[in-house]
Amino acid sequence: MSVDLATVRRIAHLSRISVSEDEAPHLQNELNAILGFVEELNSVDVTGVEPMTSVLPMRMKKRVDEITDGYIQQKVLANAPAREDGFFVVPKVIE
Repeated sequence: MSVDLATVRRIAHLSRISVSEDEAPHLQNELNAILGFVEELNSVDVTGVEPMTSVLPMRMKKRVDEITDGYIQQKVLANAPAREDGFFVVPKVIE
């Protein structure tokens, strides 16, 4: 895959990066080099290699998945300017 100057300008626009006309060809070469390296990775034989999230064998810490109310309703409501029956009171915004 190859990137042309129009694509470089489009990527710069979408990224909200200011790229001058002098910088665009250099950036084009850089992007093409990166894409070339990624294409090289496709040629690597990964048969039998297990996908992993880290190079170190780690087990995820697990906890019981239970639904609670957090047990801190009073602490949360303590900062509310107005509250009623355990809920925040807010001004009506829709008529």
